[in-house]
Order: sequence, then structure tokens, then C-alpha cells
Amino acid sequence: MEKKDRSEGLTRRAFIKTIGLAGIASSGLNVDNAAVGSEPPGAGKGPLPKRRLGKTGVEVPVLSLGGMFDTINNQSVLRQALDWGVNFWDTAELYGNGSSEEGYGRFLTRNPDARKQLFIATKLHHYEPEALTEGLDKCLKRLCTDYVDLFYVHCIDNFNAIAAPKQYREWASGAKKAGKIKLFGFSAHTNMDECMLSAAKTDWIDAIMFSYNFRIMHTPKMEEAVAACADKGIGLVAIKTQGGGQIQTDSEAELQLAGRFLERGFTDKQAKLKAVLENPNIASICSQMPSLTVLAANVAAARDQTGLTRSDFELLERFAAETRESYCAGCGRICYEAVGGAVPVSDIMRCLMYYRDYGERDLACEVFAGLPHQARAIFTQIDYSRAEEACPQKLAISKLMRDASKTLV
Repeated sequence: MEKKDRSEGLTRRAFIKTIGLAGIASSGLNVDNAAVGSEPPGAGKGPLPKRRLGKTGVEVPVLSLGGMFDTINNQSVLRQALDWGVNFWDTAELYGNGSSEEGYGRFLTRNPDARKQLFIATKLHHYEPEALTEGLDKCLKRLCTDYVDLFYVHCIDNFNAIAAPKQYREWASGAKKAGKIKLFGFSAHTNMDECMLSAAKTDWIDAIMFSYNFRIMHTPKMEEAVAACADKGIGLVAIKTQGGGQIQTDSEAELQLAGRFLERGFTDKQAKLKAVLENPNIASICSQMPSLTVLAANVAAARDQTGLTRSDFELLERFAAETRESYCAGCGRICYEAVGGAVPVSDIMRCLMYYRDYGERDLACEVFAGLPHQARAIFTQIDYSRAEEACPQKLAISKLMRDASKTLV
């Protein structure tokens, strides 16, 4: 029986298998169940670790399935996720115009006994409270279930948008009493730390899904926000944990990054997941896993108990510093104020990320089309020089907005 030294990472055999999977996954190819096998390579045979979701009392796996892919035609991914213990499934009305929810619903229809094993979350955009009930009913119909375990108001950038109108709190309470939702929260891609700090001052938010990765996790305000939510008992689910797509630079840190982690028995992508899970306040990582190979590699990383060293974190921090001009950190308030509130710059950046890094071109264009008409009409005419000066990441905002006009319009 092959043994593994905790200090050495995955076993040599598991390392070879995992690297093979990672290589296939990065190419975007699928493999069938026979190719992956009954257990994810390099993951051992233990259960997927679980953590408590804040004060809710619910335990969830540290890895959850992001449904921003064709769930209808990838039912084998859903089955394998459940078999490997990834029973926290996330989706949203926006994903594929409801088709992601429909894919989950198809799975539940074919596997009715699976519902009691699953913890399902869905999201609706910032509708008026009275419209949320109608929207939620449509979500439940697509999901073929009577309830969701967690409901998020999707993609807010200012907590006051749902906190100031008391109807939101009343709606959440009513939906819980009606048995349609068990927990309530919000997701945030922009101004995450500010939203989280505000939420921590209240007592009615059960969970928050937010952008969190090696690039932003150690900023003082993010550390403060995570600690404040943990102290309040708010469950935290991390997204965007890879910190952007594949960066192509001449950075020495980039060259060292892959080599360093391959020596330790896992890929740089797996290392980025591990970096997030090093924080015990993060209950789960929600990851888009559209193929069995990506699923297997992520499960292997989540199951493996090898911790990152101080040197590992220093290398990630160095890589983040040397490539910061390629990543929008989501501090949207800064650039928004710099352009006088005329354009939601960070939202357009997020659309570019969906388009370039995720390969989700339809979603990118759909989200962009949902931005205010006036902003879309004038965003190529704005002087972004002040925004570029204020940007902590020193992004070439003017160029990126020109790129957006070529790809998203």
C-alpha cells in the first residue's frame, strides 16, 4: 500500500495521475467515467472534508460545484460530483438563462432520492422584493424542487441596496416561513470587503459568496471583513479563487510558480485552492467544474491535507505583485468615483473576465447587456486617466475598455 508523507504532498503515483488530469483539464477536453475511475487520482479514499457554514449549523463540503456550465448535457459530472462528496451545488437564474437550473432539475427528476443528499443554492439579481417571490418560484420550477437550501441576492456592490429597504429582510423571513428557502444571503464580486463589513453589523445574513483569492486575501480590509463575518457567524463561500485566468508574462515568479508546486506534488491551480482553504473561516470554495477532469483535480486538492508553507505563500504573493496589472481586484467604488459615476468599470471588467478567462462568451455578453443603457452607450467616450491613477492594480483601464467595446458590444 502506497504511503504519503504529509510534508511531501501527493504520492508519486498520485502526482503523475493528477498532473495528467490537470493537463487534460487545461486543454478543455472531457474524459468519461472510465478514464477518471471510481476515485479521483491523488485524493486517497477518505471523505471530502466538511466545514460548518457559519452559525447555521449546516456542514458543507469544502468544495462546491459551480453551475455556470451546460449542466443539462453534463449529467455525468453531476453524478460524479455527488459520488465524490461534492454535494453543495450552486447555480443562478442568470446561468444560461435558467438552463443551469434546468440541468440540476433534470438530475433530480431522474434521481429523486438525491435531493435529500444535496445542499442547493441559487441566486436572483437585485429585483424589487415583490418580484423576488415570482422569480424564486420560477427557479424552484426549473430545479424541480420545493425549496433551496440557500438563496442569494446576486452580485450586489452596496449592502445598503438590500439592507436599507426593510422589505428584503421581511421577504427573507417570509420565504423561510413558507419553506421555499432555508438560508438567505448575497453574492458580491465588487466592493466585497465593504459589503461584508456592513453585513457583519446586522443579524439576518446567513451566508455570503464573495471573490477571494491569493491576490486579495491578505489585504488589511479583506482580512478585517472575513474576521468580522466569522465573528458574527456568517457563513463564507469563496469564488474566483484562481485570481484570474492563465497569465502569459515573462515574470520570473510565474516560471517558479508552476515548478515549485509540481515539485510538491500538485499544480499551481491546486495550490491556489489550497491557499484559500488555509483560512478556516472559509466554509467552501465554489468552483466551476464543467468536466470530470477539472472536478477530479479539484477534489484531489481538497482531499489532500498537505499544507502550504510560508515560502509557498511568499511565492504566490510575489506572483500576485508582478502580475497585478492583469487582474481587476473588484474594488469598484474607486474607479466608479474616479469617472464620476458614469460607468461601472469593474462590472465591465468582470464581463471581460467571463469572456477571456472563463470562455463564457454568451454569459459575458448577457451580463454586459444587463448594465445600464446609458453606461453602455458612453463607456468608450470616457476619459479613464483618473481611474488609472487611482487603481491599486494599475490596470490599463482605457485599453481594457476598448477591448470590451470590440468583444462585448
